[in-house]
Amino acid sequence: MSEFHSVRRLPQYVFEQVNRLKASARAAGADIIDLGMGNPDLPTPAHIVQKLAETAARPDVHGYSASRGINGLRKAQAGYYERRFGVKLDPNTQIVATIGSKEGFANMAQAITAPGDVILVPNPSYPIHAFGFLMAGGVIRSVPVEPGPEFFHAMERAVMHSIPKPLAVVLCYPSNPTAHVADLDFYRDVVAFARKHELFVLSDLAYAEIYFDDVPPPSILQVPGAMDVAVEFTSMSKTYSMAGWRMGFAVGNERLIAALSRVKSYLDYGAYTPIQVAATTALNGPQDCIEEMRQIYKHRRDVLVDSFGRAGWQIPAPRASMFAWVPIPDAFKEMGSLEFSKLLIEKADVAVAPGVGFGEHGDEYVRIALVENEQRIRQAARNIRRFLETAEKTLHNVVPISSARR
Repeated sequence: MSEFHSVRRLPQYVFEQVNRLKASARAAGADIIDLGMGNPDLPTPAHIVQKLAETAARPDVHGYSASRGINGLRKAQAGYYERRFGVKLDPNTQIVATIGSKEGFANMAQAITAPGDVILVPNPSYPIHAFGFLMAGGVIRSVPVEPGPEFFHAMERAVMHSIPKPLAVVLCYPSNPTAHVADLDFYRDVVAFARKHELFVLSDLAYAEIYFDDVPPPSILQVPGAMDVAVEFTSMSKTYSMAGWRMGFAVGNERLIAALSRVKSYLDYGAYTPIQVAATTALNGPQDCIEEMRQIYKHRRDVLVDSFGRAGWQIPAPRASMFAWVPIPDAFKEMGSLEFSKLLIEKADVAVAPGVGFGEHGDEYVRIALVENEQRIRQAARNIRRFLETAEKTLHNVVPISSARR
């Protein structure tokens, strides 16, 4: 039997191949140091967990919740945007709580996309940025991920040559996977372009609070006129180490927020109420936990760059996010990122994310996540050193390095 139409539009999930190999190696007794998935290992701050437990003990919170988010949570998100970005939002019309930013992105795609609509998406980029629209029947046109002149040249070509004209452009800064950052001047130019050509802008700001150079990443909504065209997605997953809680937000343009809210009203009843209450506490409560986590990620980044560099693999230091975007060593480039990632699991007991999983333009890179402690990162570097020192001698009969691409 042929595959269903929507499933047929999705390629095999690249990361699943790595995950299967990782699970198999662990089952065989290998101590795999997992720097692949961006799954925070730091605990959720205690006062947030305490509020969850306290609220869950109440008998009146176990029914259906509010799909758009409870009032207090939406007000707390509005307070965060005003404190952090100086942006005023109406909690009733410009904010909707989502079950993680990934769900919000996918349902926004469902809400606004007609079959054949063209969406501009950075390549490489987080998979849902493209596949949310593909599942909704859209067509993806790639633009560069780096915020600069080539990005705008690509947008101009897309507007001139795409039929129909592009509906929206996706942004993600700090970028997952590349860790590129954008400044307000870039966002001003994007907003001006979007207003001129009647494009929507969907900005993923999930890593807003993980930055390392004392320059907080801005929000596109700080730009005058951005509310006319833009919606921004944020997440509590990384900011408060609440990944499994599935709590995020979409904020901005009222028309887009209304469309998302309407779709969600048919699909879900919102996150579990105690989770929403605890998330409200996180946003309204003390924020020193964010700085503590930021410093931990920064120290891990420094250890990664130093220890891997001394092991013979140079790591460009990311300015933000919890990822390093790392060129594959020259001797292994011809393998491509998927085969190289498999090789690292087999020969170095280290798991990374293959860059091709984020788009074909990522195939000469792997993404390394800062999700292990400093001791484990140093151990990974020692494993990498041994692998690199012996690879030329031990791999020539196992994998022909110069022709291993499949």
